[in-house]
Amino acid sequence: MTLIIKTTLPSGALHAKYSDLPGHHADCYETEVEGPVTLPQFVEAFYTGSLFKCERVILKYTVKRPSTDADARAIALGTATNFAAWDMEERNDTQLLMNDMTGATKSWFMVEPLAGGSTRLRFGSVVTPNPDTGQLPRLVKPLMRFHDLYSKLLLKGAVRRLGK
Repeated sequence: MTLIIKTTLPSGALHAKYSDLPGHHADCYETEVEGPVTLPQFVEAFYTGSLFKCERVILKYTVKRPSTDADARAIALGTATNFAAWDMEERNDTQLLMNDMTGATKSWFMVEPLAGGSTRLRFGSVVTPNPDTGQLPRLVKPLMRFHDLYSKLLLKGAVRRLGK
């Protein structure tokens, strides 16, 4: 069984710069898997999982930005700068930070090789405050339990797709 925990943002996380800004919410979920996993493998597994494919269908019709598994592979490999409703904000060899097309949320991915050959996989989000009020939208707080569960399920699905 895959153990996924909510934890503090690691030092150097690309989305950590938002955690200290007034009104912002930033989080981090992690799990460890046996064997090496690259950032492209993790991102592709995440975006091509069955649960995320449901989100992709919703986004296709609601924001008119359809996406395919090939598009997921392209953003994973770094040969594209957008995927579905997200645009790449920042990337390095072990992390990817995506910004949604409205600027309201961000998604973050990180891989960390560990001693013994295993890999720590991390996924997190940022929710930005309303620019007019400086506060998080009213629906954010009641939806946080769902967000927590959804984030864990998405990360678990990525692990399953990686065959770990």
